Amino acid sequence: MIIDPIADLLTRIRNGYHARLHTVEVPFSWMKEEILRILKKNQYIVEYSQSDDKRSFTVTLQDVRKTKYVPSFRRISRPGQRIYVKATEIKKSRNGYGIFILSTPKWIVTGYEAHSLRVGGELLCEVY
Repeated sequence: MIIDPIADLLTRIRNGYHARLHTVEVPFSWMKEEILRILKKNQYIVEYSQSDDKRSFTVTLQDVRKTKYVPSFRRISRPGQRIYVKATEIKKSRNGYGIFILSTPKWIVTGYEAHSLRVGGELLCEVY
């Protein structure tokens, strides 16, 4: 049983990059799918696809040898300590080089999107 599925997702991707793997298997959930969509849109992963039995995702990672850059993933809001921010409190991540991922009433969005939509929410993680 996984206590924190989002932290598990980020850890699997981080470990895959450090082990120089091309693909990583991640258990399925709708929230993970939205986080993977954001990571793909911001080019932190190459692709993700749902397995045939619809119980897991296969995440394709970038080739570290070609890019020389390993993205960092940091879980901010945890099950034991939830962190909420207002729309006016959302800042740039790493001076604009990273993104925050938030859970808002408008679903899962980046910090930039939440700021433009003027909605706050739970600060899930930071990717830089």
